Amino acid sequence: MSAAVLETSARVATAERLAAFARVTTDDVDEAAEQIGRIFCPHDLKPAQARAAGFSARHNCAAFAGFSINYVAYGGSVSIDPGCLDRFFLVQIPLTGAARIRAGACEIETAPGRTASLLSPTIPTRMVWTDCAQIILLLDRRMVEQRAAALSGKVAGPVEFDPVIDLDALSGHDLRTKLDELMMLAERLGPSGRLSPVAMADWREALLDHLLNGQRHGLSDAIRTFSGHAERLPRALRAARDHLADNAGEPLDLAELACASGIGIRALQLGFRRHFGVSISEMLLDMRLAGLHARLSQASPDASITEIAFDLGFTHLGRMAGAYREKFGETPSATLRRRMS
Repeated sequence: MSAAVLETSARVATAERLAAFARVTTDDVDEAAEQIGRIFCPHDLKPAQARAAGFSARHNCAAFAGFSINYVAYGGSVSIDPGCLDRFFLVQIPLTGAARIRAGACEIETAPGRTASLLSPTIPTRMVWTDCAQIILLLDRRMVEQRAAALSGKVAGPVEFDPVIDLDALSGHDLRTKLDELMMLAERLGPSGRLSPVAMADWREALLDHLLNGQRHGLSDAIRTFSGHAERLPRALRAARDHLADNAGEPLDLAELACASGIGIRALQLGFRRHFGVSISEMLLDMRLAGLHARLSQASPDASITEIAFDLGFTHLGRMAGAYREKFGETPSATLRRRMS
């Protein structure tokens, strides 16, 4: 991030953000719960004082495809009980005040510049905000889970993060910096501005990378193993995996793969099972499925699923569709329709 951006970020850190994107401004508790619940999810909202003295609520939201950046502030002390978020992940970066959060069995005290939170949709959550304003990144659950599946070699399913983000750590600092950039981009565009499809895709990729490769979660080890980043991975297996990825659209040739890696076919087969947990053909299928999902997620409305599938090396459309549905929980056409909607 440039010095100018850092200076701007510091200057506005305690000011209201995304003011042009106002959705909720009220000092009525019931109205705040109803209106903010429509944007996020239904939740119980209770002020610490029975008469809600000093209560106020503000929610500004800039929405994009698959994610949104939000400014949420509560005056006074309020308890918020959404239960399980169900449809989305939330990254909450405190700007002012304090928040005490219970996510499952974990309790967190967040504070500006020190600790933020990452809430997963399947973990029940309760919070108490005290004169607190936070920048909140909302990410679509299906988008995160499908990308985790593509990176880990696993079937799409719940992903649960460590809810604590250490803002002093490099990964936490980088995530905060990225959200600062997204906020300033939204403020520069304004409510009538639009990102190009390429820019939108770049932002989705960057945010997913920061979360899935920067923050600890239940599939972190599987992603490291499947990507070849696990410690002490033999050089031959790393070379074989890279060769497989570079030629995923071509028919599998074990002799060629063995030549590229410098070890025999049997050693390769055993090595893939031991270090990646899958066979060579299973890894190739997963690479092709991940490629298909990525292409369909960014495809134009007139894209042909059949042409994309053949281009990626699939030869049997029925088996491809079944494997895709098993991995991502939906058909290829459903992914394409969601991209077009």
